[in-house]
Amino acid sequence: MIKNKEITSRDENFADWYTNIVQKANIIDYSSVKGFTILAPNGYALWEKFQNILDTKFKELGHQNVYMPMLIPENLLTKEKDHVEGFAPEVAWVTYGGEQKLEQKLCIRPTSETLFCEYYSKIVKSYRDLPKLYNQWCSVVRWEKETRPLLRSREFLWQEGHTIHASAEEAEKETMQMLKVYQDFFENYLAIPVLVGQKTEKEKFAGAEKTFTCEALMYNGVTLQSATSHYFGQNFSKPFDIKFLNRDNKLEYVYQTSWGITTRSMAALIMVHGDDNGLVLPPKVAPIQVVIIPIKDAPEVLSVCQKLENDLKETGICAKVDNSNQSAGFKFAENEMKGIPLRLEVGPRDLENNQITLARRDNFEKQQVSLNENVANLCKNLLEQIQQDMFNRAKKRRDEKTYVAKSMQDIKDIIEKHPGFIKAMWCGDKACEEEIKKINGTKSRCIPFCEEHIADTCVCCGKKAKHMVVWGIQY
Repeated sequence: MIKNKEITSRDENFADWYTNIVQKANIIDYSSVKGFTILAPNGYALWEKFQNILDTKFKELGHQNVYMPMLIPENLLTKEKDHVEGFAPEVAWVTYGGEQKLEQKLCIRPTSETLFCEYYSKIVKSYRDLPKLYNQWCSVVRWEKETRPLLRSREFLWQEGHTIHASAEEAEKETMQMLKVYQDFFENYLAIPVLVGQKTEKEKFAGAEKTFTCEALMYNGVTLQSATSHYFGQNFSKPFDIKFLNRDNKLEYVYQTSWGITTRSMAALIMVHGDDNGLVLPPKVAPIQVVIIPIKDAPEVLSVCQKLENDLKETGICAKVDNSNQSAGFKFAENEMKGIPLRLEVGPRDLENNQITLARRDNFEKQQVSLNENVANLCKNLLEQIQQDMFNRAKKRRDEKTYVAKSMQDIKDIIEKHPGFIKAMWCGDKACEEEIKKINGTKSRCIPFCEEHIADTCVCCGKKAKHMVVWGIQY
């Protein structure tokens, strides 16, 4: 397959390759404010697919959407000590309204825990009011020092679920349930295998008792925290005085959760599946699943193209005829750049033989198909195969880039020569985490739910190990 000359090879310079892809595939564009990017039509169409899939799942589990203000008063943000300390370096402040200086400065939400807490404290009185299962789709602002499109934007889109419950058991069940929703989304829709587990105390969300995560590995061996689910316990309900009368008619603080996914999940999709010709989209999230390209604008060709589009749509497939006033070769390259999973080529010579050509985006395989066959059904089966093949390839590469380290030198060698997930034993001491971080910024990704026993002692200090942790360098 001929490489697209407008794209830097991902094996030569992965950072440049990524920037080329997000721009040339019309995913993002840059604005005049550093760190604030434009989500272009193809990017927003992809986010809409993510949003529709997840929103349906959330509502099936009983969650309702709400919308909170984008500005938070300083006195409200500072109510939970650990929370405000965790976000303080990233907060953007509003100090003027028009020409008038505000009596109290307002932060642009970096997250909305405090707003939800204030609201819950007003509306919850009794156990009969519980649980409250709310979710918000919005944008947030975090003043990142170093920015990169979708990965570290100063403003980004996300959803944030915030729920409160009458018992710790209910809240912890909710926390794990939503983690499984995210795992299902990544693996069965984005075709990205994820490692699920618990964050260490050092890496957990500011204000949480426990943080659980989905960790994905990019093509270049760099890790990406892709979704998180947090159990807060009563860490927020106490400072915000969110009480309810329990079944024994006694006042008790609620138990709380929070969980979220952002537009950086789009970055994961690009960096796991993309190639030197552009995006490669899994069929389940592709805004257009099949593109039909007329090789010539002859009436008989266009008629067959239109019939194919109608047949595909009736089968439930998102299909579109590319009627742009461009050459067939340009259309091939353009639609490959967009990552459309399946291409149908229809030309006069094809019709003379009563056939069309099917081309897969993921592996560029082509096949001729008779028009006497049920083309729509064939495409449907092929899209299912593409979805599974993409997951299998991503998992194979993830497994090949997962290593075991039994010494600090092992970690150093892996990170410098062939980065990926690193399994290593840990004593549980933050000092050891800090020491490992000195190796090119290597961080603990999570303590997997299914821990392996690699050794008896900590990879760093040699003391008795408590956990097997997966480590890696991160975006």
